[in-house]
Order: sequence, then structure tokens, then C-alpha cells
Amino acid sequence: MKTNINPTLPLSFNTPEFFQNPYPFYEELRSMNPLYWGNVLKNPGWYVTGYKEAVAILKDTRFINRIPLPAASKKYEQLKKTQNDMMLYKNQPDHKRLRFLVSNVFTPRMVEQLRPYIQETVNDLLQQVQTKKTMDVVSDFAFPLASLIIAKMLGVPQEERYQFREWAVSLIQTIDFTRSRKTLNNGNTITITLRDYFKELIKKKTHSPEDDLISLLIKEEQQGDRLTEDEILATCILLVIAGHETTVNLISNSILALLKHPHQLMKLKENPSLIGGAVEEFLRYESPTQMTARTASEDIKIHQTTIKKGDQVYILLGAANRDPNKFHHAHLLDITRNPNPHLAFGYGTHFCLGAALARIEAQIAIQSLLIQKDNLQLAAPGLLWRNLMGFRSLSELSITFD
Repeated sequence: MKTNINPTLPLSFNTPEFFQNPYPFYEELRSMNPLYWGNVLKNPGWYVTGYKEAVAILKDTRFINRIPLPAASKKYEQLKKTQNDMMLYKNQPDHKRLRFLVSNVFTPRMVEQLRPYIQETVNDLLQQVQTKKTMDVVSDFAFPLASLIIAKMLGVPQEERYQFREWAVSLIQTIDFTRSRKTLNNGNTITITLRDYFKELIKKKTHSPEDDLISLLIKEEQQGDRLTEDEILATCILLVIAGHETTVNLISNSILALLKHPHQLMKLKENPSLIGGAVEEFLRYESPTQMTARTASEDIKIHQTTIKKGDQVYILLGAANRDPNKFHHAHLLDITRNPNPHLAFGYGTHFCLGAALARIEAQIAIQSLLIQKDNLQLAAPGLLWRNLMGFRSLSELSITFD
């Protein structure tokens, strides 16, 4: 039976308190039921805060991805068309086909080949702030790093890579639950610009292919019933969004977590070999992506609860990753936590394709910062988080160092 959330409980996902610290809200929901029917968002649905419930839903392909924008809407035409072609919103069998083709070229080997460039870029960014003894981790470090890496991977000429930051900031808002008409209008305009930009780049790469993702995707297309041009465009635009948001949030959230836990920071500084496990713990503790959504394609029973066909399901990854039934001392940061089966990159068929790249970028960025800068401190006590429900994202993170 569905029960509505008690209206006296302060459980709005669109308040300054929630954006500042969502975890008490998640706990409140979980204490009532880890699979709870309510109307916290504009559209009523099931709010999933339990780890085992989240896994059960994420691996069950009967829970399908929602259409990002209403099919009947005549507005935001280019944004809607592009989102519909994105792997992120595809269901089977289209998702399987598209993911297979993209993963053929977006391989671990390609990611590993980027390692020297990532290290070089990190060193350059840290060198640029050396004399200032202060930096905004988001705008001076994490964001330019993500921009440069994703642009390099796609094969964007170096002199054109600066544009990616503005594009990414605008587009991430179009896939968040806080989006407004203004956001969608702006996103549609940016999408038109991006499609035109990538169409020109695809033309160039068709005539003069290089060892980059776009060239390899074109090669796939030319070898048979491969990716269409629309699918290549949507994949490039998705990578601009996802390649920024996950990585920027991961790096800045990780550094904040270390600054708030000086014993953990010292442990990592003294033993750099812990960096791999540390990044997994940052992913769990302050998940870059906090929420993903599905729709039930039929009546489905999950742990004695029947979710009806057409019901919306909101999987709160940030809550599942702090479920005390799964993680010992779930609200404590422990960079030596093992095992650590977090859901920060999702689970099942939609597991994040860029997970390996995000991990490498974060490992190199965090470790280099700790090695090259001493006496890291928060520059100010107050923190400003972006008003996004689906992402845990700092607007800025000012730090000082010696």
C-alpha cells in the first residue's frame, strides 16, 4: 500500500538546508521505509534510500529509463532530440547496441593512454596557482582539468577547449530535477551550438582521422550498421556533460572531505599507495551523482512491496551509499574501507562508462595536490553548494596552502 509522507516532516528536496546537507533528509526517509511512496518532488514516486533495494531496482531491466523530456512537447526540440539519442536514456535493446559500439572505442587502453596528459595537465594547473598560495579547487583546478581531458579525448583542438566549461555548466542543469523553463531554453540553444560544432569536427575527422574518440566512432560508423551521425553527436554531448560533472564533483568533494578529516588526510599523505581505495571511499561518502530515476514498465515486486506499472522510482544513490545496513559506520570517512561496494557509478547495464577515466583523474589530481602543496586549509568556513538534487556539487572551494 502506498502512504504519503507525513506533511509535518521537513522533507523537501528543494530547500537551502537540503542542498547544504542532504543526509539527514535521506535518514528520515529511510527510517520510515527504505522504499517509500511520497511526493517530495513535483511528480510523486518511490524514494529508494536502502542499498539492497537500490541494487535490486538498478539491475532489473523492467525498470526503464524515463523519457528525458515529454515526447509531445514541441519546445526544446534540439535538446529533446539529442537527449533521446543519448545512451544515458536508452532502454534495451537500443542501449545494449549503443553501449557496445561506444565501449569498443572508449576502452581501458584509451583511458590509460591519457594518464601522462592528465599528470601533465594537473602539474600545469597547480603551477599556475603556486605563487598565489590560494586557489578555488572548482574553477582553478577540477573544472579546467575535466574540460581539458574530455576535449583532448574527443579530439578537440587545443585552442578551442576553453568553450567546454560554459557548455557543461549549462547542460548539466537540463538533466537535473530542479530544471526550469529558462534552463531548458538555454540548454536548447547550447545544444544547437554544440551540434553545429561537433558536426564540423566530425567532417574534419572524417577527412583527416586521428587517434581520438570521434575519429574512432566515425570509423565504427563506416564499418556497417554502426552509429548514426545523430548518435555520435549525442555521445559527444553526453561526454561533455558527464565527463565534467562526475569528475569535477569527485575531485572537489574529495578534497573537501580530506580537509574536514585531517587524520585521514595525514594518513593518505604518509601512505600515497592508499589513493585507489581512498577515491572509492570519497565516491561512497560524498557521491558525485546523488540520484537517478526509473519507471516501472510493469507491476514489479521488490522486497514485499509492489511497484505498479508507470510508477516513478527515484533511486537516491547518496543515501544507498550511506545505508548502515550495508556499510559499517556508514557516516564516517575511512579511506581504508574494504570492501567498498558503493553505487556511485550506478549498477547493472547502466554502470557509468566513464568510471575508469574519472577514477584516474581523481587519483592523479588528489595525490599531486597532496605531494606538491603543504598545509592545505579551507580558506573560509562557509560552503556554497549548487542547487542540484541529482548531483552533490560545490559552487566553489577556496583553499590555502604553503
